[in-house]
Amino acid sequence: MNELTRWLRAQPSLTGSPPPLDPSDLPADPITLFETWIRHAADAGVAEPRAMTLATADAGGRPDARTLILKGVDADGWQFAGPRPSAKGAQLSENPAAALNLWWQPVTRAVRVRGAVREAAPDESAADIAGSPAGALLAPGDWVLWRLVPERIEFWQGSPDRRHTRIVFTRDGEDWTREL
Repeated sequence: MNELTRWLRAQPSLTGSPPPLDPSDLPADPITLFETWIRHAADAGVAEPRAMTLATADAGGRPDARTLILKGVDADGWQFAGPRPSAKGAQLSENPAAALNLWWQPVTRAVRVRGAVREAAPDESAADIAGSPAGALLAPGDWVLWRLVPERIEFWQGSPDRRHTRIVFTRDGEDWTREL
């Protein structure tokens, strides 16, 4: 084992403080639970609670990941944006599916979302870029607001004893089923 590997294995993990979680008192809707969790993360001092890792794959199935900002969440999907000519834009054009992950270390919580990705309407993309500092750098039409339409959403709360809690929502038509 090399020195870096030894050092990595010696680092502490799950050092945050998870809030109490009562699995019998959960909403039936994952968006409601997400709003509660992200607001709690922000109130607990999590830096940039809307920063997320977005994973995509190219036409050959090779994965790629990057950090983006979550722009919004509603019944139409989880929103993120970027330039159409980017690697992300090309990959989503070739393979319109993705996964995202939000990790809030101080509260030992994460949220994972997986599903198909669709472009928002051009006027929504234009409205998004109008409020962004990147607006001055891009030609009209190069900015895209995408929506990840979730098929599966997992809420994960860590525990120092490794008895983590997973709350998994899966889409059942227009409704959600929940498993603990």
